[in-house]
Amino acid sequence: MQESNSNSKTNSSDIIRQWVTLAAVILAFVINVLSNIFPLNGLTIGGVSNTLFKDVLIVPANYAFAIWGLIYIGLFAFAIYQVLPSQRENPNLRKTGYLLAIASVAQCVWVYLFLSRYFAASVIAMLWILIPLIMMYLRLGVGTLPASRGERWFIRYPIGVYLGWISVATIVNVASALYINDWNGFGISPENWTTIMIIIATFIATLSLTQRQDFTYSGVTVWALIAIAVKQWQNSNLKIVALAGVCILVAVGLFSKSRQSTLRS
Repeated sequence: MQESNSNSKTNSSDIIRQWVTLAAVILAFVINVLSNIFPLNGLTIGGVSNTLFKDVLIVPANYAFAIWGLIYIGLFAFAIYQVLPSQRENPNLRKTGYLLAIASVAQCVWVYLFLSRYFAASVIAMLWILIPLIMMYLRLGVGTLPASRGERWFIRYPIGVYLGWISVATIVNVASALYINDWNGFGISPENWTTIMIIIATFIATLSLTQRQDFTYSGVTVWALIAIAVKQWQNSNLKIVALAGVCILVAVGLFSKSRQSTLRS
């Protein structure tokens, strides 16, 4: 009898987690759409970026933000997959708990803060998106633990893409908040700071390849670096640094892929 009650409570908590996660993803999507149709203060997120932050060198070209379409396809795939009855007791989904729901709600808060011009506060909200995603990534054991094809496509790949973009977005968000508050960069020029940030982003993405063979996270970083190079095409130094980062990641990715093939054979 006690075991039956315990199983009932477990199933109930799993069901709640499943539906809360689905609802949070839907909410984040709706808020994102509404922020473009009915933007606060008359400017969309892209509009704010193109006006107030047009001189922030780390901001990628506008087309790069089209990746949100892919991100939401992945998030809906994740949300629908995890809500299936067959996934109710999936141990990997249990390990991630409410982390995606937290990140999704934080994204809604970020949209409000950013469009309301509370840029410093928006950095805090961005970190509340980033940290749960990092925790999910680590708990899922991406690249270190085996996973079924379904889990790769509907759990790991969506989180890898989302985390990859949010990692880049966090750098851009911090740079924008510092810019709007007239930070002097400790005497280091904006171009040199941008170079440092590109190197850091490239290094982290390289680790995702060498340590976890994760081509989704690194692929998103390549996408962002190309967009930065396009935006800064007239700035030969930044263009070269960004494209060098792309070349490094492509080379490391090809090496990791060939190494995987060798080990399997």
